[in-house]
Amino acid sequence: MSRVRALLSRVRAIHFAPLVAFVALAAWAFASPIGAGPDDDYHLTSTWCAVGGSAQCEEGSTSTTREIAAPLYELVCYAQDPEASAGCQVESLETWNRETVETGRGNFAGEYPPVYYAVMHVFAGSDLQVSALIMRLLNAALFVGLATALAVLLPTARRSTLLWGWLVTLIPLGIFLIPSNNPSGWAITGVGTTFLALLGAHESTGRRRVALAVLALVGVLMAAGSRGDAAVYAAGAVVTATIIAAPWRGCRPLTWWRWAWLPAVGILVALVFFASSTQAGTITDGMGSGAPMPTDPGEDGAPTGLALAAYNLLMLPFLLSGVFGTWALGWLDTGMPEIVPWAAASAFIVLGFAGIGRLDARKALAAGGVLFVLLALPVWILTRGGNVVGENLQPRYLLPLIVLFAFVLLTMPAGGRLGLTRVQTGVVLVALTAANLVALQVNIRRYVTGSDQQGFDLDAGAEWWWTGFPIGPTAVWFVGAVAYAGLLALLWPELRRRTEPALTV
Repeated sequence: MSRVRALLSRVRAIHFAPLVAFVALAAWAFASPIGAGPDDDYHLTSTWCAVGGSAQCEEGSTSTTREIAAPLYELVCYAQDPEASAGCQVESLETWNRETVETGRGNFAGEYPPVYYAVMHVFAGSDLQVSALIMRLLNAALFVGLATALAVLLPTARRSTLLWGWLVTLIPLGIFLIPSNNPSGWAITGVGTTFLALLGAHESTGRRRVALAVLALVGVLMAAGSRGDAAVYAAGAVVTATIIAAPWRGCRPLTWWRWAWLPAVGILVALVFFASSTQAGTITDGMGSGAPMPTDPGEDGAPTGLALAAYNLLMLPFLLSGVFGTWALGWLDTGMPEIVPWAAASAFIVLGFAGIGRLDARKALAAGGVLFVLLALPVWILTRGGNVVGENLQPRYLLPLIVLFAFVLLTMPAGGRLGLTRVQTGVVLVALTAANLVALQVNIRRYVTGSDQQGFDLDAGAEWWWTGFPIGPTAVWFVGAVAYAGLLALLWPELRRRTEPALTV
Protein backbone atom coordinates (compact mmCIF):
# COMPACT_ATOMS: atom_id res chain seq x y z
CA MET A 1 0.00 0.00 0.00
CA SER A 2 2.87 2.34 0.70
CA ARG A 3 4.12 1.85 -2.85
CA VAL A 4 0.65 2.56 -4.22
CA ARG A 5 0.39 5.72 -2.12
CA ALA A 6 3.84 6.81 -3.28
CA LEU A 7 2.84 6.23 -6.89
CA LEU A 8 -0.44 8.13 -6.50
CA SER A 9 1.37 11.00 -4.84
CA ARG A 10 3.31 11.53 -8.06
CA VAL A 11 0.17 11.68 -10.22
CA ARG A 12 -0.59 15.20 -11.38
CA ALA A 13 -3.59 16.59 -13.22
CA ILE A 14 -1.52 17.10 -16.37
CA HIS A 15 -1.05 13.32 -16.61
CA PHE A 16 -4.71 13.03 -17.63
CA ALA A 17 -4.27 15.45 -20.53
CA PRO A 18 -3.54 12.75 -23.17
CA LEU A 19 -6.74 10.88 -22.29
CA VAL A 20 -8.82 14.04 -22.36
CA ALA A 21 -7.22 15.09 -25.66
CA PHE A 22 -8.09 11.72 -27.16
CA VAL A 23 -11.73 12.08 -26.03
CA ALA A 24 -11.91 15.53 -27.66
CA LEU A 25 -10.55 14.14 -30.93
CA ALA A 26 -12.76 11.04 -30.72
CA ALA A 27 -15.81 13.30 -30.56
CA TRP A 28 -14.77 14.76 -33.90
CA ALA A 29 -14.24 11.23 -35.24
CA PHE A 30 -17.93 10.51 -34.51
CA ALA A 31 -19.10 13.97 -35.59
CA SER A 32 -19.36 13.10 -39.28
CA PRO A 33 -20.42 10.04 -41.30
CA ILE A 34 -18.28 7.79 -43.45
CA GLY A 35 -17.01 9.69 -46.46
CA ALA A 36 -17.42 13.14 -44.91
CA GLY A 37 -13.80 14.13 -45.49
CA PRO A 38 -12.90 15.79 -48.80
CA ASP A 39 -12.49 13.16 -51.54
CA ASP A 40 -13.05 10.39 -48.99
CA ASP A 41 -14.67 8.13 -51.58
CA TYR A 42 -11.26 8.18 -53.33
CA HIS A 43 -9.30 7.63 -50.12
CA LEU A 44 -11.53 4.87 -48.73
CA THR A 45 -11.44 3.04 -52.04
CA SER A 46 -7.65 3.39 -52.10
CA THR A 47 -7.48 2.01 -48.55
CA TRP A 48 -9.54 -1.09 -49.30
CA CYS A 49 -7.65 -1.66 -52.54
CA ALA A 50 -4.16 -1.18 -51.08
CA VAL A 51 -1.65 -4.04 -50.75
CA GLY A 52 -3.34 -6.43 -53.14
CA GLY A 53 -6.92 -5.45 -52.43
CA SER A 54 -9.52 -7.20 -50.28
CA ALA A 55 -12.83 -9.02 -50.49
CA GLN A 56 -14.41 -5.66 -51.31
CA CYS A 57 -11.89 -4.78 -54.04
CA GLU A 58 -10.94 -6.87 -57.07
CA GLU A 59 -9.14 -6.21 -60.33
CA GLY A 60 -11.03 -4.09 -62.86
CA SER A 61 -11.14 -4.27 -66.64
CA THR A 62 -7.99 -2.11 -66.89
CA SER A 63 -4.90 -1.52 -64.75
CA THR A 64 -6.31 1.76 -63.47
CA THR A 65 -9.78 0.53 -62.45
CA ARG A 66 -11.06 -1.73 -59.70
CA GLU A 67 -14.29 -3.62 -58.96
CA ILE A 68 -15.25 -2.34 -55.52
CA ALA A 69 -18.12 -2.70 -53.07
CA ALA A 70 -20.83 -0.29 -54.19
CA PRO A 71 -21.04 1.70 -50.90
CA LEU A 72 -17.43 2.88 -51.30
CA TYR A 73 -18.60 4.60 -54.47
CA GLU A 74 -22.04 5.72 -53.32
CA LEU A 75 -21.66 6.67 -49.65
CA VAL A 76 -20.99 10.38 -50.35
CA CYS A 77 -24.54 10.91 -51.61
CA TYR A 78 -24.91 13.94 -49.32
CA ALA A 79 -21.71 15.69 -50.49
CA GLN A 80 -21.92 19.35 -51.60
CA ASP A 81 -25.56 19.62 -50.53
CA PRO A 82 -25.48 21.18 -47.05
CA GLU A 83 -29.22 20.76 -46.52
CA ALA A 84 -29.04 17.01 -47.16
CA SER A 85 -28.38 14.82 -44.13
CA ALA A 86 -26.26 11.68 -44.29
CA GLY A 87 -29.40 9.57 -44.00
CA CYS A 88 -29.21 8.91 -47.73
CA GLN A 89 -26.26 6.57 -47.25
CA VAL A 90 -28.17 4.13 -45.03
CA GLU A 91 -29.73 2.36 -48.00
CA SER A 92 -26.38 2.20 -49.77
CA LEU A 93 -24.65 0.64 -46.75
CA GLU A 94 -27.16 -2.21 -46.84
CA THR A 95 -25.62 -3.35 -50.14
CA TRP A 96 -22.17 -3.79 -48.58
CA ASN A 97 -20.65 -7.13 -49.66
CA ARG A 98 -23.58 -7.69 -52.07
CA GLU A 99 -23.22 -5.18 -54.91
CA THR A 100 -20.12 -4.03 -56.75
CA VAL A 101 -19.24 -1.27 -59.21
CA GLU A 102 -16.20 -0.63 -61.37
CA THR A 103 -14.40 2.66 -60.78
CA GLY A 104 -11.21 4.43 -61.71
CA ARG A 105 -11.43 6.75 -58.71
CA GLY A 106 -8.65 5.53 -56.46
CA ASN A 107 -4.90 5.51 -56.03
CA PHE A 108 -4.42 3.02 -58.84
CA ALA A 109 -1.82 5.03 -60.79
CA GLY A 110 0.33 6.03 -57.81
CA GLU A 111 -0.94 9.58 -57.46
CA TYR A 112 -0.45 9.42 -53.69
CA PRO A 113 2.36 7.71 -51.73
CA PRO A 114 1.38 4.22 -50.55
CA VAL A 115 2.24 4.27 -46.83
CA TYR A 116 -0.97 5.77 -45.43
CA TYR A 117 -3.21 3.47 -47.47
CA ALA A 118 -1.11 0.40 -46.62
CA VAL A 119 -1.30 1.06 -42.87
CA MET A 120 -5.03 1.80 -42.92
CA HIS A 121 -5.63 -1.28 -45.08
CA VAL A 122 -4.80 -3.44 -42.06
CA PHE A 123 -8.08 -2.27 -40.51
CA ALA A 124 -10.18 -2.48 -43.70
CA GLY A 125 -12.46 -5.32 -42.67
CA SER A 126 -15.84 -6.72 -43.61
CA ASP A 127 -17.78 -4.07 -41.65
CA LEU A 128 -17.45 -0.67 -43.32
CA GLN A 129 -18.69 1.38 -40.37
CA VAL A 130 -16.53 -0.35 -37.77
CA SER A 131 -13.46 -0.25 -40.01
CA ALA A 132 -13.82 3.45 -40.79
CA LEU A 133 -14.24 4.32 -37.10
CA ILE A 134 -11.25 2.22 -36.05
CA MET A 135 -9.09 4.05 -38.59
CA ARG A 136 -10.30 7.42 -37.32
CA LEU A 137 -9.66 6.55 -33.69
CA LEU A 138 -6.25 5.15 -34.59
CA ASN A 139 -5.31 8.42 -36.27
CA ALA A 140 -6.47 10.33 -33.20
CA ALA A 141 -4.43 8.02 -30.97
CA LEU A 142 -1.35 8.46 -33.17
CA PHE A 143 -1.59 12.24 -32.86
CA VAL A 144 -2.05 12.13 -29.09
CA GLY A 145 0.65 9.50 -28.65
CA LEU A 146 3.23 11.45 -30.65
CA ALA A 147 2.36 14.72 -28.92
CA THR A 148 2.62 13.03 -25.52
CA ALA A 149 5.97 11.45 -26.37
CA LEU A 150 7.26 14.85 -27.48
CA ALA A 151 6.00 16.50 -24.29
CA VAL A 152 7.95 13.95 -22.25
CA LEU A 153 11.14 14.02 -24.31
CA LEU A 154 11.47 17.66 -25.37
CA PRO A 155 13.51 20.08 -23.26
CA THR A 156 11.21 21.86 -20.82
CA ALA A 157 11.66 25.14 -22.69
CA ARG A 158 10.13 23.61 -25.83
CA ARG A 159 6.93 22.24 -24.31
CA SER A 160 5.12 25.55 -24.64
CA THR A 161 6.06 25.53 -28.34
CA LEU A 162 4.50 22.08 -28.66
CA LEU A 163 1.30 22.97 -26.84
CA TRP A 164 0.66 26.45 -28.20
CA GLY A 165 1.60 25.44 -31.74
CA TRP A 166 -0.99 22.68 -31.90
CA LEU A 167 -3.67 24.65 -30.05
CA VAL A 168 -3.69 27.69 -32.35
CA THR A 169 -3.53 25.82 -35.67
CA LEU A 170 -6.06 22.97 -35.42
CA ILE A 171 -9.46 24.69 -35.00
CA PRO A 172 -11.52 23.84 -36.96
CA LEU A 173 -9.93 22.25 -40.05
CA GLY A 174 -7.10 20.38 -38.36
CA ILE A 175 -9.24 18.88 -35.61
CA PHE A 176 -11.67 17.74 -38.32
CA LEU A 177 -8.97 16.12 -40.49
CA ILE A 178 -6.71 14.43 -37.92
CA PRO A 179 -9.35 11.93 -36.65
CA SER A 180 -10.65 11.25 -40.17
CA ASN A 181 -10.10 8.77 -43.01
CA ASN A 182 -8.22 11.39 -45.01
CA PRO A 183 -4.41 11.24 -45.46
CA SER A 184 -4.24 14.99 -44.89
CA GLY A 185 -4.49 14.19 -41.17
CA TRP A 186 -1.19 12.32 -41.33
CA ALA A 187 0.34 15.21 -43.27
CA ILE A 188 -0.54 17.63 -40.47
CA THR A 189 0.64 15.31 -37.68
CA GLY A 190 3.79 14.29 -39.52
CA VAL A 191 5.06 17.77 -40.40
CA GLY A 192 4.54 19.12 -36.88
CA THR A 193 6.14 16.05 -35.30
CA THR A 194 9.13 16.24 -37.63
CA PHE A 195 9.94 19.83 -36.73
CA LEU A 196 9.49 19.45 -32.97
CA ALA A 197 11.33 16.14 -32.68
CA LEU A 198 14.30 17.30 -34.76
CA LEU A 199 14.44 20.58 -32.86
CA GLY A 200 14.56 18.64 -29.60
CA ALA A 201 17.11 16.17 -30.93
CA HIS A 202 19.50 19.02 -31.72
CA GLU A 203 19.07 20.37 -28.19
CA SER A 204 19.31 17.08 -26.26
CA THR A 205 21.88 14.44 -25.45
CA GLY A 206 22.09 10.69 -24.86
CA ARG A 207 19.04 8.46 -25.02
CA ARG A 208 16.71 11.44 -25.16
CA ARG A 209 18.36 12.56 -28.40
CA VAL A 210 18.07 9.06 -29.86
CA ALA A 211 14.37 8.83 -28.99
CA LEU A 212 13.67 12.24 -30.50
CA ALA A 213 15.60 11.27 -33.65
CA VAL A 214 13.34 8.23 -34.01
CA LEU A 215 10.25 10.41 -33.59
CA ALA A 216 11.57 12.83 -36.23
CA LEU A 217 11.92 9.99 -38.74
CA VAL A 218 8.44 8.71 -37.84
CA GLY A 219 7.10 12.19 -38.56
CA VAL A 220 8.84 12.34 -41.94
CA LEU A 221 7.52 8.90 -42.85
CA MET A 222 3.95 9.84 -41.87
CA ALA A 223 3.98 13.10 -43.81
CA ALA A 224 5.85 11.91 -46.89
CA GLY A 225 3.96 8.61 -46.91
CA SER A 226 0.56 10.29 -46.98
CA ARG A 227 0.77 13.08 -49.57
CA GLY A 228 3.35 14.20 -52.12
CA ASP A 229 3.08 17.85 -51.11
CA ALA A 230 3.52 16.90 -47.45
CA ALA A 231 6.86 15.34 -48.38
CA VAL A 232 8.02 18.81 -49.42
CA TYR A 233 6.70 20.28 -46.17
CA ALA A 234 8.46 17.56 -44.14
CA ALA A 235 11.73 18.42 -45.85
CA GLY A 236 11.05 22.05 -44.99
CA ALA A 237 10.48 21.06 -41.35
CA VAL A 238 13.86 19.34 -41.33
CA VAL A 239 15.58 22.38 -42.80
CA THR A 240 13.96 24.92 -40.47
CA ALA A 241 14.64 22.88 -37.32
CA THR A 242 18.25 22.51 -38.43
CA ILE A 243 18.59 26.25 -39.07
CA ILE A 244 17.23 27.10 -35.64
CA ALA A 245 18.97 24.56 -33.41
CA ALA A 246 21.86 22.80 -35.14
CA PRO A 247 25.35 23.49 -33.68
CA TRP A 248 26.75 25.28 -36.72
CA ARG A 249 29.68 26.96 -35.02
CA GLY A 250 32.70 25.38 -33.39
CA CYS A 251 31.99 21.84 -34.58
CA ARG A 252 34.80 19.54 -35.61
CA PRO A 253 34.15 17.42 -38.74
CA LEU A 254 33.45 14.29 -36.68
CA THR A 255 31.02 16.14 -34.43
CA TRP A 256 29.34 17.68 -37.47
CA TRP A 257 28.58 14.30 -38.99
CA ARG A 258 27.18 13.03 -35.70
CA TRP A 259 24.24 15.44 -35.93
CA ALA A 260 24.06 16.05 -39.69
CA TRP A 261 23.11 12.48 -40.60
CA LEU A 262 19.59 12.85 -39.19
CA PRO A 263 18.56 15.89 -41.29
CA ALA A 264 20.16 14.26 -44.32
CA VAL A 265 18.19 11.04 -43.88
CA GLY A 266 14.97 12.97 -43.26
CA ILE A 267 15.37 15.01 -46.44
CA LEU A 268 16.30 11.92 -48.45
CA VAL A 269 13.20 10.02 -47.31
CA ALA A 270 11.00 13.00 -48.13
CA LEU A 271 12.51 13.40 -51.59
CA VAL A 272 12.12 9.71 -52.42
CA PHE A 273 8.41 9.75 -51.61
CA PHE A 274 7.91 13.06 -53.40
CA ALA A 275 9.61 11.80 -56.56
CA SER A 276 7.55 8.60 -56.55
CA SER A 277 4.24 10.47 -56.35
CA THR A 278 2.57 11.92 -59.42
CA GLN A 279 1.50 14.85 -57.24
CA ALA A 280 4.99 16.19 -57.88
CA GLY A 281 3.73 17.48 -61.24
CA THR A 282 1.45 19.93 -59.45
CA ILE A 283 4.41 22.18 -58.63
CA THR A 284 5.47 22.47 -62.27
CA ASP A 285 2.08 22.31 -64.00
CA GLY A 286 -0.39 23.65 -61.44
CA MET A 287 -3.73 21.98 -60.72
CA GLY A 288 -5.40 22.31 -64.10
CA SER A 289 -7.20 25.05 -65.89
CA GLY A 290 -10.08 26.80 -64.23
CA ALA A 291 -12.35 29.72 -65.02
CA PRO A 292 -10.53 32.75 -63.59
CA MET A 293 -12.57 35.67 -62.36
CA PRO A 294 -12.58 38.68 -64.70
CA THR A 295 -10.57 41.04 -62.49
CA ASP A 296 -8.09 42.16 -65.13
CA PRO A 297 -8.93 42.18 -68.84
CA GLY A 298 -7.12 39.69 -70.99
CA GLU A 299 -8.32 38.75 -74.46
CA ASP A 300 -11.11 36.70 -72.89
CA GLY A 301 -11.79 39.14 -70.08
CA ALA A 302 -9.85 37.07 -67.51
CA PRO A 303 -6.55 37.89 -65.77
CA THR A 304 -3.43 36.44 -67.34
CA GLY A 305 0.27 36.29 -66.54
CA LEU A 306 1.42 38.82 -63.97
CA ALA A 307 -2.11 40.15 -63.55
CA LEU A 308 -3.31 36.69 -62.50
CA ALA A 309 -0.36 36.29 -60.14
CA ALA A 310 -1.04 39.71 -58.60
CA TYR A 311 -4.71 38.88 -58.10
CA ASN A 312 -3.86 35.58 -56.42
CA LEU A 313 -1.33 37.27 -54.14
CA LEU A 314 -3.86 39.90 -53.08
CA MET A 315 -6.52 37.25 -52.45
CA LEU A 316 -4.16 34.80 -50.72
CA PRO A 317 -5.28 35.70 -47.16
CA PHE A 318 -8.72 34.30 -48.01
CA LEU A 319 -7.12 30.96 -48.92
CA LEU A 320 -4.86 30.83 -45.86
CA SER A 321 -7.63 31.84 -43.46
CA GLY A 322 -9.63 28.86 -44.70
CA VAL A 323 -7.88 26.66 -42.13
CA PHE A 324 -9.56 28.74 -39.40
CA GLY A 325 -13.07 28.35 -40.82
CA THR A 326 -13.59 30.95 -43.54
CA TRP A 327 -13.90 27.95 -45.88
CA ALA A 328 -16.47 25.24 -45.19
CA LEU A 329 -15.41 21.85 -43.81
CA GLY A 330 -15.91 18.45 -45.43
CA TRP A 331 -16.72 18.65 -49.11
CA LEU A 332 -16.70 22.45 -48.70
CA ASP A 333 -20.35 22.16 -47.69
CA THR A 334 -20.28 22.64 -43.91
CA GLY A 335 -20.06 26.38 -43.40
CA MET A 336 -18.89 27.77 -40.08
CA PRO A 337 -20.53 30.72 -38.25
CA GLU A 338 -18.29 33.78 -38.25
CA ILE A 339 -17.43 33.35 -34.57
CA VAL A 340 -15.32 30.31 -35.47
CA PRO A 341 -12.85 31.94 -37.90
CA TRP A 342 -12.77 35.14 -35.85
CA ALA A 343 -11.90 33.33 -32.63
CA ALA A 344 -9.52 30.77 -34.15
CA ALA A 345 -7.65 33.23 -36.37
CA SER A 346 -7.38 35.77 -33.56
CA ALA A 347 -5.74 33.18 -31.31
CA PHE A 348 -3.25 32.36 -34.05
CA ILE A 349 -2.47 36.04 -34.71
CA VAL A 350 -2.01 36.87 -31.02
CA LEU A 351 0.42 34.00 -30.47
CA GLY A 352 2.15 34.68 -33.80
CA PHE A 353 2.86 38.30 -32.89
CA ALA A 354 4.06 37.22 -29.46
CA GLY A 355 6.48 34.89 -31.19
CA ILE A 356 7.67 37.60 -33.57
CA GLY A 357 8.56 39.65 -30.51
CA ARG A 358 11.21 37.07 -29.60
CA LEU A 359 13.43 36.86 -32.68
CA ASP A 360 17.08 36.07 -33.17
CA ALA A 361 18.97 35.69 -36.45
CA ARG A 362 18.34 31.95 -36.83
CA LYS A 363 14.64 32.15 -36.04
CA ALA A 364 14.20 35.14 -38.34
CA LEU A 365 15.87 33.23 -41.20
CA ALA A 366 13.74 30.11 -40.64
CA ALA A 367 10.48 32.04 -40.24
CA GLY A 368 11.22 34.18 -43.28
CA GLY A 369 11.89 31.10 -45.38
CA VAL A 370 8.66 29.37 -44.35
CA LEU A 371 6.67 32.56 -44.89
CA PHE A 372 8.14 32.99 -48.37
CA VAL A 373 7.13 29.44 -49.32
CA LEU A 374 3.70 29.91 -47.75
CA LEU A 375 3.12 32.95 -49.97
CA ALA A 376 4.95 31.98 -53.14
CA LEU A 377 3.97 28.32 -53.50
CA PRO A 378 0.16 28.73 -53.69
CA VAL A 379 0.48 31.79 -55.94
CA TRP A 380 2.74 29.85 -58.30
CA ILE A 381 0.53 26.74 -58.37
CA LEU A 382 -2.65 28.73 -58.94
CA THR A 383 -1.15 30.97 -61.61
CA ARG A 384 0.58 28.10 -63.37
CA GLY A 385 -2.71 26.22 -63.59
CA GLY A 386 -4.68 29.27 -64.73
CA ASN A 387 -6.67 29.33 -61.48
CA VAL A 388 -7.63 32.05 -59.03
CA VAL A 389 -7.95 31.74 -55.26
CA GLY A 390 -11.07 29.68 -54.64
CA GLU A 391 -10.40 27.16 -57.42
CA ASN A 392 -8.76 23.75 -56.99
CA LEU A 393 -6.18 24.66 -54.33
CA GLN A 394 -7.81 24.19 -50.92
CA PRO A 395 -6.71 25.37 -47.46
CA ARG A 396 -6.11 21.80 -46.28
CA TYR A 397 -3.21 21.48 -48.71
CA LEU A 398 -1.48 24.39 -46.95
CA LEU A 399 -2.39 23.57 -43.34
CA PRO A 400 0.79 21.52 -42.66
CA LEU A 401 2.84 24.50 -43.83
CA ILE A 402 0.84 26.84 -41.58
CA VAL A 403 1.48 24.45 -38.68
CA LEU A 404 5.20 24.60 -39.44
CA PHE A 405 5.11 28.40 -39.58
CA ALA A 406 3.38 28.56 -36.20
CA PHE A 407 5.92 26.24 -34.60
CA VAL A 408 8.80 28.31 -35.94
CA LEU A 409 7.27 31.55 -34.63
CA LEU A 410 6.63 29.98 -31.23
CA THR A 411 10.15 28.60 -30.85
CA MET A 412 11.74 30.91 -28.30
CA PRO A 413 15.45 31.76 -28.51
CA ALA A 414 17.56 30.94 -25.44
CA GLY A 415 16.12 32.74 -22.45
CA GLY A 416 13.06 34.05 -24.31
CA ARG A 417 9.41 33.70 -23.29
CA LEU A 418 6.17 34.46 -25.07
CA GLY A 419 5.34 36.97 -22.40
CA LEU A 420 1.54 36.61 -22.36
CA THR A 421 -0.14 37.72 -19.17
CA ARG A 422 -2.58 35.50 -17.32
CA VAL A 423 -5.49 37.50 -18.70
CA GLN A 424 -4.18 37.31 -22.28
CA THR A 425 -3.63 33.57 -21.95
CA GLY A 426 -7.14 33.13 -20.58
CA VAL A 427 -8.72 35.14 -23.40
CA VAL A 428 -6.92 33.06 -26.03
CA LEU A 429 -8.02 29.79 -24.42
CA VAL A 430 -11.63 30.98 -24.08
CA ALA A 431 -11.63 31.94 -27.77
CA LEU A 432 -10.37 28.48 -28.76
CA THR A 433 -12.93 26.80 -26.49
CA ALA A 434 -15.76 28.79 -28.06
CA ALA A 435 -14.53 28.07 -31.60
CA ASN A 436 -14.38 24.32 -30.94
CA LEU A 437 -17.78 24.32 -29.20
CA VAL A 438 -19.53 26.00 -32.12
CA ALA A 439 -17.64 24.18 -34.89
CA LEU A 440 -18.35 20.74 -33.41
CA GLN A 441 -22.08 21.46 -33.03
CA VAL A 442 -22.42 22.86 -36.55
CA ASN A 443 -20.50 19.92 -38.03
CA ILE A 444 -22.71 17.33 -36.31
CA ARG A 445 -25.88 19.24 -37.20
CA ARG A 446 -24.99 19.32 -40.89
CA TYR A 447 -24.95 15.51 -41.12
CA VAL A 448 -27.65 14.57 -38.60
CA THR A 449 -30.44 16.64 -40.14
CA GLY A 450 -28.86 18.90 -42.74
CA SER A 451 -28.08 22.57 -42.18
CA ASP A 452 -31.65 23.63 -42.96
CA GLN A 453 -32.64 22.63 -39.42
CA GLN A 454 -31.27 24.30 -36.30
CA GLY A 455 -31.44 23.93 -32.54
CA PHE A 456 -29.29 22.78 -29.62
CA ASP A 457 -30.95 19.36 -29.42
CA LEU A 458 -29.14 17.41 -32.12
CA ASP A 459 -31.15 14.25 -31.41
CA ALA A 460 -34.46 15.87 -32.36
CA GLY A 461 -35.48 14.83 -35.87
CA ALA A 462 -32.19 13.01 -36.48
CA GLU A 463 -32.07 11.38 -39.91
CA TRP A 464 -28.61 9.84 -39.52
CA TRP A 465 -26.43 8.48 -36.75
CA TRP A 466 -23.99 5.62 -36.24
CA THR A 467 -25.75 2.25 -36.16
CA GLY A 468 -25.59 0.63 -32.74
CA PHE A 469 -23.65 3.48 -31.12
CA PRO A 470 -25.11 3.98 -27.61
CA ILE A 471 -24.39 7.73 -27.37
CA GLY A 472 -26.47 10.19 -29.38
CA PRO A 473 -25.25 13.24 -31.31
CA THR A 474 -26.07 15.77 -28.57
CA ALA A 475 -24.11 13.75 -26.02
CA VAL A 476 -21.13 13.48 -28.40
CA TRP A 477 -21.18 17.26 -28.84
CA PHE A 478 -21.35 17.82 -25.08
CA VAL A 479 -18.59 15.33 -24.28
CA GLY A 480 -16.34 16.67 -27.04
CA ALA A 481 -16.81 20.30 -26.05
CA VAL A 482 -16.26 19.60 -22.34
CA ALA A 483 -13.23 17.43 -23.07
CA TYR A 484 -11.60 20.19 -25.14
CA ALA A 485 -12.31 22.80 -22.46
CA GLY A 486 -11.00 20.40 -19.83
CA LEU A 487 -7.85 19.83 -21.85
CA LEU A 488 -7.10 23.55 -21.92
CA ALA A 489 -7.68 23.73 -18.17
CA LEU A 490 -5.24 20.87 -17.60
CA LEU A 491 -2.65 22.52 -19.84
CA TRP A 492 -2.93 25.91 -18.12
CA PRO A 493 0.03 25.33 -15.72
CA GLU A 494 2.26 24.19 -18.57
CA LEU A 495 1.26 27.13 -20.76
CA ARG A 496 2.10 29.52 -17.89
CA ARG A 497 5.26 27.75 -16.75
CA ARG A 498 8.50 29.72 -16.51
CA THR A 499 11.22 27.60 -18.10
CA GLU A 500 14.96 27.60 -18.40
CA PRO A 501 16.59 28.04 -21.82
CA ALA A 502 16.81 24.94 -24.00
CA LEU A 503 20.19 23.23 -24.07
CA THR A 504 22.16 23.77 -27.27
CA VAL A 505 24.68 21.00 -27.95
